[in-house]
Amino acid sequence: MGVATATAAPQLLLQAHTNSFLRLSTHRHPPPPAAPRRPPLPLPTFHYSRARGSCCPVLCQSASTSAPAPAPASSSSALLGQDRLLKVPTSNIRNFCIIAHIDHGKSTLADKLLQVTGTVELREMKEQFLDNMDLERERGITIKLQAARMRYVFEKVPYCLNLIDTPGHVDFSYEVSRSLAACEGALLVVDASQGVEAQTLANVYLALDNNLEIIPVLNKIDLPGAEPDRVLKEIEEVIGLDCSNAILCSAKEGIGIHDILNVIVQRVPPPADTAEQPLRALIFDSYYDPYRGVIVYFRVIDGRIKRGDRIIFMASGKDYLVDEVGVLSPNQLQVGELFSGEVGYLSASIRSVADARVGDTITHYSRKAENSLPGYEEATPMVFCGLFPVDADQFPELRDALEKLQLNDAALKFEPETSSAMGFGFRCGFLGLLHMEIVQERLEREYNLSLITTAPSVVYRVNCVDDQTVECSNPSLLPEPGQRRSIEEPYVKIEMLTPKDYIGPLMELAQDRRGEFKEMKYIAENRASIIYELPLAEMVGDFFDQLKSRSKGYASMEYTLIGYKESELIKLDIKINGDTVEPLATIVHKDKAYSVGRALTQKLKELIPRQMFKVPIQACIGAKVIASESLSAIRKDVLAKCYGGDITRKKKLLKKQAEGKKRMKAIGKVDVPQEAFMAVLKLEKEVL
Repeated sequence: MGVATATAAPQLLLQAHTNSFLRLSTHRHPPPPAAPRRPPLPLPTFHYSRARGSCCPVLCQSASTSAPAPAPASSSSALLGQDRLLKVPTSNIRNFCIIAHIDHGKSTLADKLLQVTGTVELREMKEQFLDNMDLERERGITIKLQAARMRYVFEKVPYCLNLIDTPGHVDFSYEVSRSLAACEGALLVVDASQGVEAQTLANVYLALDNNLEIIPVLNKIDLPGAEPDRVLKEIEEVIGLDCSNAILCSAKEGIGIHDILNVIVQRVPPPADTAEQPLRALIFDSYYDPYRGVIVYFRVIDGRIKRGDRIIFMASGKDYLVDEVGVLSPNQLQVGELFSGEVGYLSASIRSVADARVGDTITHYSRKAENSLPGYEEATPMVFCGLFPVDADQFPELRDALEKLQLNDAALKFEPETSSAMGFGFRCGFLGLLHMEIVQERLEREYNLSLITTAPSVVYRVNCVDDQTVECSNPSLLPEPGQRRSIEEPYVKIEMLTPKDYIGPLMELAQDRRGEFKEMKYIAENRASIIYELPLAEMVGDFFDQLKSRSKGYASMEYTLIGYKESELIKLDIKINGDTVEPLATIVHKDKAYSVGRALTQKLKELIPRQMFKVPIQACIGAKVIASESLSAIRKDVLAKCYGGDITRKKKLLKKQAEGKKRMKAIGKVDVPQEAFMAVLKLEKEVL
């Protein structure tokens, strides 16, 4: 106890001295007044990126953020773009789209409009800003729809401009028609050097069907080969548009961009003010977000919509509670409410894109609209092909990849298929050839799959003797000859625009593909339009490649489905050693059966390895063989050990060898290697 007290005494003494020193110091030098506390900085608002399937937060302006700091006078347009969330009267809303042929500068013009209106800052700007897929940027095409809200001040009055960017390819013509239905005006962009092309015409006719105000714009006037006068005359003669007020611009150089914006404000009519009517909104696109479910892009035609509303999709009959409503500028920015005439997006924890299909009508669950908006159609696949993994172990990965793609693409259809040659795979349906190429490339790129694709085929209608109609997309599903009365195949109306020097080769190409000539007219002094009707099956191969090859790249084409026609079609079977090889069966026209059968048998003869017995390779229509090749046997020299002696000894050995080969042929099987199937599939794509 004494030791502890002696140890603690010096510590207590030291503490007392320290306290007295602190009191003296505080008395002589009072503490400085406390600095006022800075208010906490406002937290930035994070929104989801507009990129499909992306959950990366993008810093962008919200409706609640304060005004930015003053900027130099040179960036006044960018300042105007900061206020794009502010509401304007319905009479000051302009909804428009851009329609053009491939590579006529549609995406470049959209980029420049976003930049000039300050919607996208210069540091965030990149080429083809609205094209977010790598595939779109590489090919220079628009695959998925996009929308962007811009603010533009004209004569000191603010206007809200909604640009709906559309794909131009015929495969997506239904999506284009729905996006056109969401607009009141369209910019018709034509290359000042190339003039009117096939896709230009097709998209203009769609716009005219929707009663849009069409504004002709000549792009690329800065090119040395530009001929504005000739192209303006061509537009007036071919399309019938008045081009006296057409705008000459160069999207790349920024020439005439303000003129385009002024004309949009002046000539595009505003939407009708029907905010008090029951809600009707047109879906023009949707995509799947892995965190929020399906995001729906729509245009409010009548009424209004806000967060918390219970909505119903009139075509699918599914109802949901709205979690989020906003505008696309071009990133997703949340707002409180959207009124008639406005374009925006909504999120409602929707699990499948099939529940919110393009063209469907959104209305309130409690106050339903009487009629849905016209024009809704189910997407129907036109082209089919088989997809098989090169490695059989990748079949589950292929199934998962197709299911994920289908979340974003309601038009993609697939069902399991088994092939004796290629194992397990899927029979997939597509809107067209471009759609098929895009899906295949996305599967290989995004999911690291190695795929074998069979030759594309179309849907045939088989009229049976019992008055039933069977739709058949696979030769193996074709009814037996005794059960079918006739076969119908889809026909398309194809329009080819070409310089006059290539009219002959293109007409020859169409005639070779069983085309029926309909019309030819000169749309300009040096350009002609040729119209044919031909089977879709003849076009799903290399028709487009041949068209470009024979015209040295100058011709363009556009096609539309016109219905089914009866044709003399037969099923061509391939037999190897008497066994039918189902994966190699094709449906061909009777007139082409011999040439296709001859090409297939010759190619198989080169590819199948020789056996110990003779192997016949036959192309058959039913029981009739129309083309045949034979693979000679690998013959062992049984007479090598027989030297000298009577001839009967040699005959005995040869007879014994022949009996063995006959028995071997009866029980032997020919394995067709994978390379042979790959080569034959490639050949089918060329000859069919």
